[in-house]
Amino acid sequence: MANIVEKDLSYSIINCCFQVHRELGRFVSERQYCDRLAETLTQRRIAFIREKDIKNLNHPSLMGNRPDFFVENRVMLDAKAKPFVTKEDYYQMQRYLRAANIELGLIINFRAYRVTPKRVLNGSLLEHSDTNSEH
Repeated sequence: MANIVEKDLSYSIINCCFQVHRELGRFVSERQYCDRLAETLTQRRIAFIREKDIKNLNHPSLMGNRPDFFVENRVMLDAKAKPFVTKEDYYQMQRYLRAANIELGLIINFRAYRVTPKRVLNGSLLEHSDTNSEH
């Protein structure tokens, strides 16, 4: 069976998101979800940086990316409050992951009837680790 990337940390983060969704419902602003999520993460002693500017000197075009949360220096989280998650949201998360050289990102759409976290993996890191494991 394949390893699940950041299994325990992502479970804790998603649990916090479920709590926020239960408390606030579906129809508040993205900012309000993020504010409450920050409080919840803090209460559970999960370290994070909010809206961290990601700069990658190797790819100047990737400067200026700011995910909503950078959790434990291992997982990016982007909160949404819109009818549905789009392809562009996935592409945006891929840019964040490549720029920060992080393996896992989560997209959480709080506007949905049920919160269904979207796990996004950094494909360039996976390809790199596959070629290293062959040697």
